[in-house]
Amino acid sequence: MPDIFIHPSSTIDSNAEIGDGSMVWINVQVRENAKVGKNCILSKDVYIDCNVTIGDGCKVQNSVSVYDGVTIESNVFIGPNATFTNDKVPRAFNTDWKVTKTLVKRGASLGANCTIICGIVIGEYSMVAAGSVVTKDVPPYSLVVGNPARVMGKIDEMGNKIN
Repeated sequence: MPDIFIHPSSTIDSNAEIGDGSMVWINVQVRENAKVGKNCILSKDVYIDCNVTIGDGCKVQNSVSVYDGVTIESNVFIGPNATFTNDKVPRAFNTDWKVTKTLVKRGASLGANCTIICGIVIGEYSMVAAGSVVTKDVPPYSLVVGNPARVMGKIDEMGNKIN
């Protein structure tokens, strides 16, 4: 893998793809058939599950787990300890569960410790405030805050509030 930094403590499956210019830091695991784009940063203790797709220029901060069913488009920021789910009815004993898909559109920003409930779309250049619990679709260019997350206003591509 040319022009890719992979810390020696990380585990990258032989069927995973990591794009040129990407950096994979301490204790990262990237599972089979995952695709990570060019110029991405996967910070300490990140877990990328099988079949996950991450676009170019994304930054995934410490201790984030991105599970099967999640697709992340380009230029997305995911803050530390953000949480994704992929099962609407999780049970340890259910052998018949189905992955529920989630899409994070280009340019979105997910704050630290936010929780993203599966089956939703997070719109382009939207911003999820730290600690928010997102239970429904987030419109493009929106700032959402709280539990459950509510739209608090419109923002531009740089995250500045629009009147």
